[in-house]
Amino acid sequence: MSADKKRVLIVANELSPYIEFTDFAHILNKLAVKTFDSGLEVRVIMPRFGLINERRHRLHEVVRLSGINVIIDKDDYPLIIKVASLPNARLQVYFMDNDDYFKRKQVFRDDQDNFFDDNAERMIFFCKSALETVKKFGWPPHVIHCHGWMTSLIPLYLKTAYKKEPVFNYSKVIYTAQDSQFSEKLNPNFIKKALISNEIKEKDMDAFKDGTNLALTLGASKCADVVIMGSEKPEKALVEEIKPSRYKKVVKYDEAWKEDVTQLLDLYKSLTES
Repeated sequence: MSADKKRVLIVANELSPYIEFTDFAHILNKLAVKTFDSGLEVRVIMPRFGLINERRHRLHEVVRLSGINVIIDKDDYPLIIKVASLPNARLQVYFMDNDDYFKRKQVFRDDQDNFFDDNAERMIFFCKSALETVKKFGWPPHVIHCHGWMTSLIPLYLKTAYKKEPVFNYSKVIYTAQDSQFSEKLNPNFIKKALISNEIKEKDMDAFKDGTNLALTLGASKCADVVIMGSEKPEKALVEEIKPSRYKKVVKYDEAWKEDVTQLLDLYKSLTES
C-alpha cells in the first residue's frame, strides 16, 4: 500500500456486472474504474447475493481474511469473504457472504414476491461485516461511499460503534439517497438488533425507527458527511430534513452522472484533500 495514495472505499448493494437493480449499478462501475484510473486507491465491498455467478465472475474465498464471526443479537454468524477483480480494471471487489443470509437464489423477495422477514438482519450483518473487513485489511479509507439501503447503517456505526477505531480516523462518509426500493417495513425487532455496541444508544436510532426505506435513508443521511441526491425528485421529507449546512454538503441530482462521473470523482478528490 502506497503511503501517499488516497484511498476510497465504495460499499454498495449493487455493482455491474455482478448484480444490477438500478442505473446506479453501471454508474458505480464507471465511478470505481475512473477513480482507480485517476491514481486513487479504490476497493469495493458488496453482498454476495445468491444470484451472483461465482464461476462466471471468478469469485474465490480470501482465506487470509477468514475467521471473522459477526454477532447479531447474541447469535454468531460466520463471515465468508470472497474477492473478484472487476473486469477490464485492476481493482478488487470484496463480497460479504454467509449461508444463512446470502445463499438463497433471490435478493430481497421470495418467489411469491414477499419481502424477506430477515432483511433487517441481513442489512445489519452486511454493514457490520463490511466495517470488520476494513479493520482486518488495515486499509484506512479517506472516503467511504455508501450506496443502497443495505448500507444505510454504516454512517451511523462509524459515528458510534466504530468511532474510536484508528482505521476510520480520517474517513469522510458519503451516502447516496436514492428513491425508495421497497414499500414494506423492516421487522419490529430491527432497532434492538441494530444496537451492535454499547456505544450506540436507542436515541441514535430515532431517525431509523419506522423501519421504512425512507427512514433508513434519513438516518444514513443525517450521519453522513456528504449526501448525494440520487433522485431528480427526492421525497419531500428527505429534502426538508437534509438541508445544506456548514457541517454537511448536499450534492444535487445530475442526469449527466449516467454518462460521465467526473463530478463524483471530483467530490472524492476534494474530500481526500480536506
